[in-house]
Amino acid sequence: MKTATATATIEKENKVQTTVYSILFSICFAHMINDLLQAVIPAMYPVLKANYGLTFTQVGLITFTYQVTASLLQPFVGIYTDKKPKPYSLAFGMLFSLSGIIMLSQASSFPLILVSVAMVGVGSSIFHPEASRVAFLGSGGKRGLAQSIFQLGGNTGTAIGPLLVALIVVPRGQSHILWFVLVAVVGIIVLSQIAVWYQQKLISLKAKKKAVEKHHDLSPARVKMSVVLLLILIFSKSFYTSSMSSYFTFYLIEKFHISVLQAQYHLFWFLGAVALGTLIGGPLGDKFGRKYIIWFSILGAAPFTLMLPFANLFWTGILSVAIGIIIASAFSAILVYAQELMPERVGMISGLFFGFAFGVGGLGSAVLGYLADVTSIEFVYGICSFLPLIGIIAYFLPNLKKK
Repeated sequence: MKTATATATIEKENKVQTTVYSILFSICFAHMINDLLQAVIPAMYPVLKANYGLTFTQVGLITFTYQVTASLLQPFVGIYTDKKPKPYSLAFGMLFSLSGIIMLSQASSFPLILVSVAMVGVGSSIFHPEASRVAFLGSGGKRGLAQSIFQLGGNTGTAIGPLLVALIVVPRGQSHILWFVLVAVVGIIVLSQIAVWYQQKLISLKAKKKAVEKHHDLSPARVKMSVVLLLILIFSKSFYTSSMSSYFTFYLIEKFHISVLQAQYHLFWFLGAVALGTLIGGPLGDKFGRKYIIWFSILGAAPFTLMLPFANLFWTGILSVAIGIIIASAFSAILVYAQELMPERVGMISGLFFGFAFGVGGLGSAVLGYLADVTSIEFVYGICSFLPLIGIIAYFLPNLKKK
């Protein structure tokens, strides 16, 4: 019955290219669950640091372990699924994340914590390339909008995660992370339903043998150079975002002497702003051109990041929200721009950019953790404030044609 319904939906789409909002919002919801589970990890840092006497360097290594496992596999998953798409791998990836959450709730030592977060990282590396392809296939040509809806789910989950940890886990203890297993189970059910549509869509596309739409006539060398520029921009964005997601609570506690719960609320507002910025970036890229949104999103955050280290608690909250909205609007535009540079390699591009973003974030967290140990957390934020200035290189990206 489910297969028949999915087939009827595909046949309707074949008559006229439409944006399949039911699929986009379903994959958005699944992305929210996936990234909510990921967000449990950094949200637990104050608790783990206190329970096990961890240094900032060890906190950075936790993020490094999780994000490296999430990053290294993604391009390879994307390359493989470009040739052989695996719809049900989405639910399979969520099983890895579920296992990691169970292990983290019971972990009693630093090595076990590392193994736990690595499991969550593997689940994420399986999820993102195929989920991004689902958004691409369901876009109906509105690729920026589709990617923004998809990314909105992830950033919403990232924002909600710390809040739920603050309300459920911080007052009761590490073992109560087990409550998030219920969230993972819901994710597996939703992804199994999406896989039915995805599989039927693949059958339909294979039958039609539709030619890949080109958005440029650039030489292969220019395409490669553009991808390199985009990766540098991702480096700037992800390194700064990592400083916020991993250490913003410590920065607030150390500088303004507020409680862990108050610091988690501030992190929630920053991550909520990131979710809003993500939703805005894709449609604006569809309308005005992705290059200009990318340029504004990275470089435009610089004035606010440069002011942040000198602000009081009230203005720190205001500036963090402004930074979150502006800098987050870049990712959807960057990813869709890259997919349009290489439309025949959607899985590889998605895996490369998600993977690189995770890898840079993990490396940034490890480096910044060490730097915080040998200097101070306030010094770290002073250094990171200059990162968005790298956005000036977006000027050198070519203009792709608009539909």
